[in-house]
Amino acid sequence: MSYRRTIKLVCGFAGGSAVLVVAAAAAESRGYFGDTQGERASQWSRFNILQAAQPATWSAGNHIVASTGHAWDFNWDKRDPSPLFTNGKKKENTSEDPSSEQENGKPKATRNILFIRHSQYNLSGNGDHERILTPLGREQAEFTGQRLAALGLKYDIMVYSTMARATETANIISKYLPGVELVSCDLLREGAPIEPVPPVNHWKPDAVQYHEDGARIEAAFRRYIHRADPKQKEDSYEIIVCHANVIRYFVCRALQFPPEGWLRMGLNNGSITWLTVRPSGRVALRTLGDSGFMPPDKLTRT
Repeated sequence: MSYRRTIKLVCGFAGGSAVLVVAAAAAESRGYFGDTQGERASQWSRFNILQAAQPATWSAGNHIVASTGHAWDFNWDKRDPSPLFTNGKKKENTSEDPSSEQENGKPKATRNILFIRHSQYNLSGNGDHERILTPLGREQAEFTGQRLAALGLKYDIMVYSTMARATETANIISKYLPGVELVSCDLLREGAPIEPVPPVNHWKPDAVQYHEDGARIEAAFRRYIHRADPKQKEDSYEIIVCHANVIRYFVCRALQFPPEGWLRMGLNNGSITWLTVRPSGRVALRTLGDSGFMPPDKLTRT
């Protein structure tokens, strides 16, 4: 059997392990690759190439990513009913059957929150009232409305930012979701939630803007992102139409990621971001900026 064939078999059985390198070295030294001594002297050594292709010596220690040490906070929304004791003392006004009271106070439904980033708008408009959707932006909103309808979910409510581009996007989407209640909210307006890390050169709001917008956007997070009320019996599906900065900040906060990392993500216009909040307080991100339902030539991020 030739060395070439032997090497192929070794590779197949050993999965490209170090045995292949040893066999190649032996073949190289004996000239079985068909090169003359002069040809070998003028070319890179095949053994060196094979050796470079092998991974460094593996050990468990150099392949383990260190934990940050931050445990999941199950009471992040301050709605966990399980603690019946505070500072070692039983809470007042509890029933004689604490287990029954605790069970009745537990959320039982899952909240599904679908965030929609507004469609493309007129960036050159003077003031919010002129920053309305472009013709392409209106098309994008139609696609988003069609997608939400196609999902076949029973939507409970659609909340939208009072900024013109978000309001117009919500109104177009609502045509495809008849009967879904529409509610506006000033807290969801675009802004600067927190200074991003790493910083960027093309966008540097003043410190006072972070101070004012950050408090407002955090208030919006606390109002809309939390586990279901214990009285809610069925899973809910809620739509929030707002802005990229707000959505990205919400995602970081909900997943308990560092909130200053919000600008590391990008969202297309009209895209769908889907969060689920379980009764236990667990949060999952089902989709981030999904816009695959739009034709490629309709995608924008401005």
